[in-house]
Amino acid sequence: MKKSRGRTSRKRRRKHLQRFMYGVNCSHKLEYIKLKKWLKDRGFGDSSLRPAQFWGTGRGLMTTKALQAGDLVISLPEKCLVTTSTVLNSCLGEYIMKWKPPVSPLIALCTFLIAEKHAGEKSLWKPYLDVLPKTYTCPVCLEQDVVQLLPEPLRKQAQKQRTTVHELYTSSKAFFSSLQSLFAENTATIFNYSALEWAWCTINTRTIYMKHSQRECFSLEPDVYALAPYLDLLNHSPNVQVKAAFNEQSRSYEILTNSQCKKYEEVFICYGPHDNQRLLLEYGFVAIDNPHSSVYVSSDTLLKFLPPADKQKNAKLSILKDHDLLENLTFGWDGPSWRLLTALKVLSLGEDEFTCWRRALLGDVISTRNEQQALNLTTKICHFLTEETQHVLLQISQMKRDKENLKQQLTLVEMLRLEDLKILQKSAEILCNLNMTTI
Repeated sequence: MKKSRGRTSRKRRRKHLQRFMYGVNCSHKLEYIKLKKWLKDRGFGDSSLRPAQFWGTGRGLMTTKALQAGDLVISLPEKCLVTTSTVLNSCLGEYIMKWKPPVSPLIALCTFLIAEKHAGEKSLWKPYLDVLPKTYTCPVCLEQDVVQLLPEPLRKQAQKQRTTVHELYTSSKAFFSSLQSLFAENTATIFNYSALEWAWCTINTRTIYMKHSQRECFSLEPDVYALAPYLDLLNHSPNVQVKAAFNEQSRSYEILTNSQCKKYEEVFICYGPHDNQRLLLEYGFVAIDNPHSSVYVSSDTLLKFLPPADKQKNAKLSILKDHDLLENLTFGWDGPSWRLLTALKVLSLGEDEFTCWRRALLGDVISTRNEQQALNLTTKICHFLTEETQHVLLQISQMKRDKENLKQQLTLVEMLRLEDLKILQKSAEILCNLNMTTI
C-alpha cells in the first residue's frame, strides 16, 4: 500500500523538528571513530554521550539515555588527560627541567601542543589534536576592526589579553630556541606567534581545573590546567548545575549532573556564573538569555552626565574611588544595579547634602530631590547606552555585507550587542515604572 504524500511530508517535518531540537549525531565521522578508539585504548569505557551538531550551540555531546540529578555524566581516566606531567614525560621534559629561569606550567603545555601538532602522524595525541578547533574567537584572535565594536570595558580587556599573549611569546622565544635539537625544521618557524596564539586559546578555553603539586622545574604560577579529550566537547549553559572533580580513588576526572536531561538532548555543564562579556573574553562565545549578563557603565560614560558646574564633583569621585564604586557599575535583567544607583546618588548630592555622603553609601534616602536626580541620571545613561548599542549594530550589519571574511567574528559581537540591547530595554522599562512611582 502506498504512503500518502501528507504522511510523508509530516514525517519529514517531524524529522526536521527532531534535528532542530536534538541535533545530528556525528559518531559516524572518522575523526570521532578514531578519537573513541584512542580513548578506549587509554581505559575510557563507553559512555552514553555521542558527539553531535546542534542548531544553537554547534558541536556538543548528546545523551543516548535520560539523565537524572546525581547521575554520572562522564568519567575520564587520568591517562587521557594532558597535564604538566604529560609534558614532563615527553621528549620536552629534560629541556624543561634544565631551563632557567623555569618556564610556567602554561608555557610548558603550550609548547607541548605546538610540538605535538607539528609531529602530525607521529604524535601519540593525533586523534585528540584532530578534533580540536583550528581557529578560535577569543578577543586575542579577533581582527582590530572587530575589537573596536566591543563594549568599552570589554575592549580594554581584549587589548590586555592581546598584550599578555604577545609578551608570553616574546619572553618564551629563547626557551623555544633551546629545543632546536629536537626538530629538523627551525624552531622559529614551528613556534611562531600564530602557533602560540592557537595553543594559548586551546588551553584558555578548553582546560578543566585540576590542581597539581608545585614542581621546582616550573615557575611559581599555579599549575591548575588539564586538557580533557571528549569531555571538552561539553558546552556551557548558565541554567545547569554540575559537580566536577578528580576522583582520587578511580584516578578519573568525573562530572555528575544536578539537572535532568532527556534522551537525545544536548548535555551541558556550567563553566561558572559568568556574564556574556566574561564568556566572550575567556571562551570566545556568548550565551543567549544569560541570567548572569550585565551591561557595564564605564567611568568615562558616568562623567559624561555629570553637571560641569558641580564644585564638589572631584570630591565625590574621590569618595567613589576610595569605596571601589567606579568599577562594576551595571544594568542587568532586573534593572540598574545597587552599585550604579548608589554611585549616582552620591554624584547627585546637592551642595547642602554633601556631608551626608556616608549615609548615601549605606543606601539611606537623603532627599526626594536626590532620589529623583539619581533616577534621571540612570535613565539618561541607559538611553545613551541603548542608542550607542543600536548604532554599533548598524555598523556590524554594514560590515557583514562589506567584509565577508569577518562574518563569523562580526556575528559573535552582534550576538553580544543584541543581548546587551535586550538588557537595556528591560532596564528602561523598570526605570520608567520607578519614575512613575516617585512622581
